[in-house]
Amino acid sequence: MSKTYETERLIIKLVDINDAEFLLKLLNTEKWLKNIGDRNVHNLEDAQRYVREKNLPQIEKLGFGNAVVILKSNNEKIGTVGLYDREGIDGVDIGFAFLEEYEGKGYAYEAAKKIMDVGINEFEIKKVSAITLPENSSSIKLIEKLGLKFKEVVRIPNDTEDLNLYELNL
Repeated sequence: MSKTYETERLIIKLVDINDAEFLLKLLNTEKWLKNIGDRNVHNLEDAQRYVREKNLPQIEKLGFGNAVVILKSNNEKIGTVGLYDREGIDGVDIGFAFLEEYEGKGYAYEAAKKIMDVGINEFEIKKVSAITLPENSSSIKLIEKLGLKFKEVVRIPNDTEDLNLYELNL
């Protein structure tokens, strides 16, 4: 996924160090903190470290990972989407997060569907998984719209919360 992908309304590009400022904003939104958790990214330096230590190693190793979603119409960064190699999850984990003002407009589905297609067609991924808090109904709706089915309640390593696990076997 080293290249950029496009949909009708979006540009999807792998995260790089220049996205640290945007990630600082996104990772500290109320919804991110509530639904995904505090990643201890509280200033620009933390955000740059997050990109270097959490995002770039997987991208370099596997060719895919966290990507920034950009509106074609104004070049505005509006969220992230990606396929993640996550400990405790079988298959790749699809994840997404958007700034609140861009929710409910179909961008998350458009971006996630494109990334899923890239994973399946270019990287020959055979299983896509997703995890979410049981009360995160908007994420659950999107996960199910992408074709994933509820499998079980799980806990991933170093986490204390029960999460719903969804899967799509290809």
